[in-house]
Amino acid sequence: MDMLKKFAGSSLFLPVVALLVLLVFNTIFVDGFLSIQLTEDGRLYGRLVDILNRSCSLIILALGMTFVIATSGIDISVGAVVAISAAVVCTMIGGRGDGVAQMPMALAVLAAIGVGVLCGMWNGLLVAKFKIQAVVATLILMTAGRGVAQLMTEGQIITVYYKPFEYIAGFLPGMPLPTNIFIALAMVLLVAVLMKKTSIGLFVQSVGINATAARYAGINVTLVIFLVYAFSGLCAGVSGLIESSLIRAADANNAGLNMEMDAILAVALGGTLLSGGKFYIGGSVIGAITIQTLTTTMYALGVSADQLPVVKAIAVVIICLIQSKKAQEMFDAWKARRMSKQNGKKTSVDGKVAEQA
Repeated sequence: MDMLKKFAGSSLFLPVVALLVLLVFNTIFVDGFLSIQLTEDGRLYGRLVDILNRSCSLIILALGMTFVIATSGIDISVGAVVAISAAVVCTMIGGRGDGVAQMPMALAVLAAIGVGVLCGMWNGLLVAKFKIQAVVATLILMTAGRGVAQLMTEGQIITVYYKPFEYIAGFLPGMPLPTNIFIALAMVLLVAVLMKKTSIGLFVQSVGINATAARYAGINVTLVIFLVYAFSGLCAGVSGLIESSLIRAADANNAGLNMEMDAILAVALGGTLLSGGKFYIGGSVIGAITIQTLTTTMYALGVSADQLPVVKAIAVVIICLIQSKKAQEMFDAWKARRMSKQNGKKTSVDGKVAEQA
């Protein structure tokens, strides 16, 4: 019982409960939701595998977004950076129909990730050095990023026929799960090790709680914020590789579209306050899986892609209300009034029993 109460007060309670509710709902109303089958070539497939497969990009984006939000910032350009990264890797490998790469794939992958880091550094420079509000600074790249991707692809969808490129988000020979699941797991483990073995998490949290106090404590606030946005760009670059490998093409119009909203929602659902400060990596990961489960559920119920953002927007409003101090104060006041009424009724009943005695 004590463990249950402790878990109910933890940051993981909301995302875990939300995920469990969705899983139970799907189990009841979606035929074969829990079914996982094995193909003749040893590959696992099913709705659960598909959810994990499709949530990998969002998990990686949520890692970077968690640090950004923890510093009281926001990065609404990650979707556009995903499109730029996808355009870079597909343009360098090339869309030749003979299955031959124009450039070495390793070079194209590093270039795509490097471009993502450069985009993050640009955002970090504007926010950390020039003190531009984060939403305005990242809005610049959000607006211009897809135009840059369109210029790189010349407004065309570049399809890549190079077989090894499919392995980034596909199945390696003999592997039962898609490669991008292991990529996402590696990114999560990397962040977990950094949090455990270094003071990065403490620095980020200190900057988010009070940047001025952190500066007086000797923390290089400018550098911390700059590196946080650079890491967010790196995560977007890796996500761009996965997204382009999933469809084996670069689509500047649709790659990473609205993924920034999903990443922010995943972080908020994971328990990290949008006002900054303490953050929860595990909560963000579960939040990302929950968002992808919600998306899959809506599609299974026949909700169109145009209507889906409405559902997610409602979820954002609900989460913001739950995190609001004013809403919490109102709930505490209502709870106190209810307890007072119950105590009053109990006192009245005890008085009547005493009079009868």
